[in-house]
Amino acid sequence: MDKRVVITGMGVVAPNGVGLTAFTEAIKNGVSGIKHDPELERLQFSCQIAGKPELSDELIAQYLTDLERRNFNSTGILYGIIAGMDAWQDAGLTIANEEEPDWDSGTIFGAGTSGIDKFREAIYMVDELLVRKLGSTAVIQTMASGISAYLGGKLGLGNQVSSNSSACTTGTESILMAYERVKSGQAKRMLAGSTSDSGPYIWGGFDAMKVCTFKHNEEPEKGSRPMSSSASGFVPGSGAAALVIESLESALARGAKIYAEILGGHLNSGGQRGSGSMTAPNSIAVQRCIQAAVQNSGINTWDINVINGHLTATAKDALEIQNWAIALNRSAENFPYINSLKSMTGHCLSAAGSIECVASVLQLQQGFIFPSVNCEDLHPEIAELVNKNKITKQIIHQNIDILAKASFGFGDVNACIIFKKYYNG
Repeated sequence: MDKRVVITGMGVVAPNGVGLTAFTEAIKNGVSGIKHDPELERLQFSCQIAGKPELSDELIAQYLTDLERRNFNSTGILYGIIAGMDAWQDAGLTIANEEEPDWDSGTIFGAGTSGIDKFREAIYMVDELLVRKLGSTAVIQTMASGISAYLGGKLGLGNQVSSNSSACTTGTESILMAYERVKSGQAKRMLAGSTSDSGPYIWGGFDAMKVCTFKHNEEPEKGSRPMSSSASGFVPGSGAAALVIESLESALARGAKIYAEILGGHLNSGGQRGSGSMTAPNSIAVQRCIQAAVQNSGINTWDINVINGHLTATAKDALEIQNWAIALNRSAENFPYINSLKSMTGHCLSAAGSIECVASVLQLQQGFIFPSVNCEDLHPEIAELVNKNKITKQIIHQNIDILAKASFGFGDVNACIIFKKYYNG
C-alpha cells in the first residue's frame, strides 16, 4: 500500500536569504537579493547583476572542517551542504554513528554543473604540467554527484544516494523522485534538493545567448521582472535548497513537525517536437504535465488555490500562463493566485526548483502569498489571462489548502508537483 508523504525539514541558501528565518522574512517583504556583480562588469558581460548568496567565513566553518576547506573551490557543493545539513537539523534528525549508516535514509540531490571553478583551476594546473598538485578532492568537487556524495558522508546515509540533473527542472524533479521512493516504502525518508554554482563560468553562456537582461545594471533590484511588460530577460542567480521528504507514518512516530504534504506530481518532456526545442517548451507537453500532476494527486483542477510559476522574466512568461490556463481550464476571473520567486532571486538555474519549492511550502504552512515584485506594468497578454488582483504586489495573509508548483528546463523537460497544507489527523 502506498504511503502518505510529508515534508519535515527544510534548508535554504538563496540570494535573498541564507537560512529559513532570513529567507521567510525576505519573501514576505518582497526583498530582492539581486546586486551589482563587479566581476561580471570586469569581464564585460552584458548583464552585470546577479543573485548570489552571501556567506561569511564564520558560517562556512560551521559546515566544513579546516581540512575540508583546504583546496575547496565549489560554490554549488558548499551551498548544497549548508542547505542539506540545515534541513536535516530542522527535521530533528541525528547524524548516523561512525560504525553503521542510516539504512532508512538517503538523498537525491541534483545539480546542473558541479564545481565549475574547480574545473577551471584544474584545467590550468594540468596544462601547466602540475597534475600532481591537483589534490585529493579535485574529483569529488567536480563529479556530477559531488553534492550527494558529500551529504551522504556527512549524514551517514545508507539508502539511495545519488544526484539528478535536468536543467532548471532539477530541484522539483529531485523532490518528486524522493517522493516516489518514500511513497513506495523503499525509504523512510529522503533528503531532496538541488544546487547551482555561481559565477561567470556558469552564467557566461546565457549572457552569450542574450537571454539575460542588460537594461538594469544601474538598478539591480529592478532587473528581474517576471510577468512585466518591461521584462527584458532573466537575471542569473545561484544557491541551493533542501527538503526532508518522509513517510507520514515515520514522521508521526518520531513526533516530527510537518510542513506540508506532497499529494503527487508528474515529469515529462516535449521531445523537442512541435513547438518544443532545446530551449523552448512544447506547450502540449507542459499542459499534459500539469494535468497529469493533478490527476496523480487525486484532486480536481479547481482545488488549486495558488500557483508558484517558473516565470523567468522572458518572452515565455505569457505562454507559460496560457498553458496553465488551458491545463486547469481556468479563465481570467477564476484563475488562481500566481507568483514568481525569481522576481527576488533571479533565475537560480538548477537550484531554482528546490528554492521555489521551499518558498511554496512556507506559504502553505504559514498562510500567506508572497508578492511578485517589479510587475506593476503587467504584460498585456498576461492581463488577458489572469485578473490582476491574482498577481499580488504586496503580501496577502490567507489560508492556502493546495498549491501547484512547476519547473521547466532546457531540453524541453517539465516537472509539476502538488503540495497540500497538512492538517493534524
